[in-house]
Amino acid sequence: MKEKRSPSQLEALWKESDMACGEKVNAMVVIMRTNGCCWVKSGGCTMCGYREASLNNVTEDDLSKQLEQALSRYKDEPFVKIYTSGSFLDDNEVPPAMRDRFLDAFSGCKRILFESRPEFITPDTVGSLPRNVTVALGLESSDPEVLRTSVRKGFTPDDILRAGTLLKDTGLGVRTYLLLKPPFMTEAMAIEDAVRSARFADPFSDEISINPLNVQRATYVERLWKRGEFRSPWIWSLVEVFRQLSGTVNARLMSSPSGGGAMRGVHNCGECDRAVLDAIEKFSFTQDIRDLDVTCKCTDRWGAYLKSETLLGSPADLDRDFENELVLRM
Repeated sequence: MKEKRSPSQLEALWKESDMACGEKVNAMVVIMRTNGCCWVKSGGCTMCGYREASLNNVTEDDLSKQLEQALSRYKDEPFVKIYTSGSFLDDNEVPPAMRDRFLDAFSGCKRILFESRPEFITPDTVGSLPRNVTVALGLESSDPEVLRTSVRKGFTPDDILRAGTLLKDTGLGVRTYLLLKPPFMTEAMAIEDAVRSARFADPFSDEISINPLNVQRATYVERLWKRGEFRSPWIWSLVEVFRQLSGTVNARLMSSPSGGGAMRGVHNCGECDRAVLDAIEKFSFTQDIRDLDVTCKCTDRWGAYLKSETLLGSPADLDRDFENELVLRM
């Protein structure tokens, strides 16, 4: 039986490192339980499983208790990240009075980050935000057709461009999320799309986070993955994106992959995964491309994978197809 989750309890809270005011600092990450992303009610995005963190009828009192829990764990970290399953600026998820309480509670921080869809980013909503706020925008791709059919995001790149430009003009920070390898893309297509999307986002972004697709449960992408019609990206593809972008954009490049090294997440051969992921973490802070000088014999296999997908014109999991063929022949 599935455990009943309390609306007055945080979904999760942990500590990690990130950047604030040009230096590496400790950060507290808070995952709230809310009434959920408004876009989920229209079907949601193809890869997003965050509806599992959503509940019905979460009250302001519930959110107040979640704030109290966060404050009880707060140890003066200079950076606080507040995530919901949707948009922090959506009044249905976080009522304005409660939003003000959260921001006031951490007003002494060097930096506060939260996410929002672009429709909630207006002159009225952002004009009163404190100057230590960074808003994270889930652009995913600058290709309108990818957003419409592959990700099913419910907005266009121009919507993000408008929102990001408004935030920058207001003096707020912007972190833009891009999705590496949305469904229906080959590995080579995914690399090209991520690089192109980063160049699109650079003018209005302080940071660009490249997020390799992680196969979350109860999603459309998981159905593709289970049928062998999708493979999470190679870590080498993420490295290649950074190599192509390094020194050509002004925004800080970063990545903190979910599920890295697992079959559902970004992965290589298994032997080099940890070393390459550690190199990516280091690069995310230093921006020194030399930190990505990690080698493994599976780079040849990755290169062959890219060529094979291109020749076949298919994003199917070729590794799994090959393994299944071997089993059938035994």
